[in-house]
Amino acid sequence: QVQLVESGGGLVQAGGSLRLPCVASGRTFSIYTMAWFRQIPGKEREFVAAISWGGSTTNYPDSVKGRFTISRDNSKNTVYLQMNSLKPEDTAVYYCATKARALTLPTISASDYGYWGQGTQVTVSS
Repeated sequence: QVQLVESGGGLVQAGGSLRLPCVASGRTFSIYTMAWFRQIPGKEREFVAAISWGGSTTNYPDSVKGRFTISRDNSKNTVYLQMNSLKPEDTAVYYCATKARALTLPTISASDYGYWGQGTQVTVSS
């Protein structure tokens, strides 16, 4: 059974930084694309970042490009989201996700991802 456990959320001032780790278990980590999404109550989940199984390909929306970095350590079954220059509009619950199929590209649609973590709250104060 695939499990994803996020941590690292919290309260930070605008302009600050946070790093969110997500530890995966239940299957071979290194052959699956990983991604981060975020969600505000009442809104759909928003794509934040994705990384291919080997780490060579990443994908970001314009809203976080240049501020957020996704990375992975396959030896630790962990994907990270480094968030710098945080803004109040980055406030959300952040979710780690992975695909059901191996060796696929890092896409941006939430419907492409079959497994999700429980989420971690990030709050950015102005």
